[in-house]
Amino acid sequence: MIETDILVAGGGIAGLSATARLGAAGFDVICVDPAPADQPGSDLRTTAFLQPAVETLERAGAWGAMADGAAALSTMRLVDAGGAERAPRETAGFEASELMDRPFGWNVPNIAARAALLDRLEELPNTRLIDRERVTSLVTRRTEALARLESGETVRAKLVLAADGRDSRLREKAGIRAHRWHYGQKALVFAVIMGRPHDGVSTEIHRTGGPLTFVPMPDRDGRPCASVVWMVPGARAGALAELDDRMLAAELELEAMGLFGRLEIAGARAVWPIIAQVAARLTGQRLALVAEAAHVVPPIGAQGLNMSLTDIECLAGLAEEARAAGLDVGGPDLLDTYHRRRHAEMLARVAGIDVLNRAAQAEAQLLRDLRRAGLRAIHEAAPIRHLAMKLGLGVRS
Repeated sequence: MIETDILVAGGGIAGLSATARLGAAGFDVICVDPAPADQPGSDLRTTAFLQPAVETLERAGAWGAMADGAAALSTMRLVDAGGAERAPRETAGFEASELMDRPFGWNVPNIAARAALLDRLEELPNTRLIDRERVTSLVTRRTEALARLESGETVRAKLVLAADGRDSRLREKAGIRAHRWHYGQKALVFAVIMGRPHDGVSTEIHRTGGPLTFVPMPDRDGRPCASVVWMVPGARAGALAELDDRMLAAELELEAMGLFGRLEIAGARAVWPIIAQVAARLTGQRLALVAEAAHVVPPIGAQGLNMSLTDIECLAGLAEEARAAGLDVGGPDLLDTYHRRRHAEMLARVAGIDVLNRAAQAEAQLLRDLRRAGLRAIHEAAPIRHLAMKLGLGVRS
């Protein structure tokens, strides 16, 4: 029997972040993940960690190592190109300097983020990663949770975090329903070398079919780079994925309307289906859902993993408060509070991103014109602009 305060099921970036954050707070934490910890990274994506998420990673003691290979995001630029001609017709720049003396966030390769988190878990004396393992059954009682591992080992914990992804087995075993819907889109993800500097500007272009996003990355051999997330209807995604690098770059230059000069595909590419999903409840007995076990959103406005870090920070704060008050870290009071604080906000954020994605997909000219008018109205009124920026960051006040 293995004893711990908290068991985290799932060793993706969210699960590792939860383990590091709670471990840095002084809890004994075990993270269980089916993948080998030492396998070469294969996730080609990057994550734009916005300021609140960075603060969570700082508390976890993992941000310093990530920051070395990160690119600052000082401006979020939205470009509406939904007119009859393929050209920008409305451009709105949202400047971090209007709100604070720091960038909105930093863009980090997922491989680098994972490496930094694994190194941090090695440093912490009270955290342990059990790789090549998965939780096969979970029995919860009034005072404890007993998780059976594939190897036959049993872990006894006060609290279990389900960070085991959109198809969460723990969510299913707890009988918590999840509502999922599809958009008929896929995202092509790859890196490009650009003919013009990005100057810390993340650019999201809207025409039809879905947004095209360029997120700054550190330079390669003195040449400006960006991570590209290109959301298109599924059939087009398949066709684009079959192109060679030269032809894909030509298609991308056309779609980007020359904003970034000559483009060069840099490295491999991946294709991801776009879905949204929400869990009906975030908790069960001795169980809390976080990250994609709780919510999945299209990759718009850097919301996905940042929402996950908000889940983790909320739980960590509640756990610290419970310990200080001599209360049960996995008891119903803590779990009820977590559900109450996160679920309604989660639903509202998922709904907002759903609206943005459907607006980006719009084919009808009237809908595209309405999208343009909305962007102009938000950007031109400073109070509304500042509110939109705060909402995007996940800041309430």
